[in-house]
Amino acid sequence: MNESVFPRRSLLSGILGLWPLWIGSGALLFSEQSWAGAQVEEPLMDAVRTALSSAIANHAPPVPEFQDTESRLVYLRWLGAMSERLKKKKTDWVTRKEFLQTVWYEAKRAGLDVSLVLGLIQVESNFRKFAVSSVGARGYMQVMPFWTRTIGNGDASALFHMQANLRFGCVILRHYLDRERGDLFLALGRYNGSRGQPQYPNAVFAAQKNWFFSA
Repeated sequence: MNESVFPRRSLLSGILGLWPLWIGSGALLFSEQSWAGAQVEEPLMDAVRTALSSAIANHAPPVPEFQDTESRLVYLRWLGAMSERLKKKKTDWVTRKEFLQTVWYEAKRAGLDVSLVLGLIQVESNFRKFAVSSVGARGYMQVMPFWTRTIGNGDASALFHMQANLRFGCVILRHYLDRERGDLFLALGRYNGSRGQPQYPNAVFAAQKNWFFSA
């Protein structure tokens, strides 16, 4: 069911499938420390850089919009179910609501499954906003600071801002998925810097099961 008016395909599809990128990540499931792989910052073609920068800079507020009442009710049921599951990690209701609403918005905006993004966040940071890996990857989705220089405004501290971190993470994961022609296993490997190895994708897939929702 299409739950919102957000496009199912990424804004980055097509042109962003032309060039590989690398991102830092790799926290162990339920770990209290984040661990990032040995990624390499690589030059980007101008067209790719422009498309990524545009996707990052479009700061629409994370307010869900719906085509009909039923779609809104589905979202509200999802929000309630996810809030209960996240309660031990984020005890304050308002904080949980804001986080979940933003995850939902950014995942839909990038054409990603929301349960996948939540699973990745669980593996990467265990839902810790200020998580930092041993090589400097930051925040919920463990984004490497060089991304803010490459496609952002250069302010690495923004990666500790909830929406900015989720925006960067979702945009880059969408790029990897396009780059790998829809192969999620390989796309997750790229996100972690371990393409072709099963440990990280399997960890994310296992965590994703905690966030499945049946309307």
